[in-house]
Parts: sequence; structure tokens; C-alpha cells
Amino acid sequence: MKIETFINEEKKKLNIKGYTEPLLDVLRRHGYIGAKEGCRQGQCGACVVLINGLAVNSCIYPAGRTSGKKITTIEGLGKPNNLDKIQQAYLETGAVQCGYCTPGMVLSTKSLLDKNPMPKDEEIKLALDGNLCRCTGYVKIIDAVKLAAKKLQGKK
Repeated sequence: MKIETFINEEKKKLNIKGYTEPLLDVLRRHGYIGAKEGCRQGQCGACVVLINGLAVNSCIYPAGRTSGKKITTIEGLGKPNNLDKIQQAYLETGAVQCGYCTPGMVLSTKSLLDKNPMPKDEEIKLALDGNLCRCTGYVKIIDAVKLAAKKLQGKK
């Protein structure tokens, strides 16, 4: 089965094994390896990508549903020598430790800040509720979201 979609603002024709094949598998097979396989149950957030700006767990999202939609993976945000402001905020606050959860956290942060440019702590916690981190304890991640919000507003 073939679908046409947009990945990181590029039009793509993708072969999928069937409508319900997990988007995570399709993305990784086509070289988008930033989304990580964690739980395969939509519980950990390691596989988060944005679909039309909404954070979704790609491990349980049917690839067939992405036809005509805009998918943003972590590869679509910034490059190692030109980080996105959100990625830079995660580095500056020390919110990146082992890095396994980071792509999902960063994309969930982007989804939040696109809708709510200056979220309060409770709004940040709610937006990141589906993302597990086993290293940081979340304090530095919340700090990263706040710093990213400021950077995006041109305040720092």
C-alpha cells in the first residue's frame, strides 16, 4: 500500500504494509530514526512525532491515517550545528541525560508552545504527562520548557 504525506515539510510517497502498520515502523524504515521504540503501547512517549502539530505516539498511530497530513519528526526541527530554540533550551538546562526520551519530550514541548507560548507549570506537566524520563526527575525538563518559551518570545 502507498500513501502520500509530508515529512518535515517534504512531500513523500511511502510504502506501508497496511493501513494499521504503526507509523513508528514506517518512519524508522524510511530513515527517520529519532523516534524511539519504547513500550509499543503509547505509554512512554519515546516515539512522539507531530501530526499536523499535535503530539502523537507513533507506535500506536496507524500509518494509513497520515495520508495527506504533515508529520514532523525530531529530524525536522534542528541540526547539530543549528539547533532549534527548544533543543537549545534542553541542552542549556541539563534536561538531556541519556537522551532516549529527549526527541519525544522536545516534540511534545513544541506542540505545547505552538498552542500556548507562555505555559504555567501545571500546563507544562499536563502537556508532558505522556512522556516518561527515567533519568532527570523532570525538574530540568520543566525548566527547559520555560526557557524555550522565553527564547521563542525573544526574551532570552
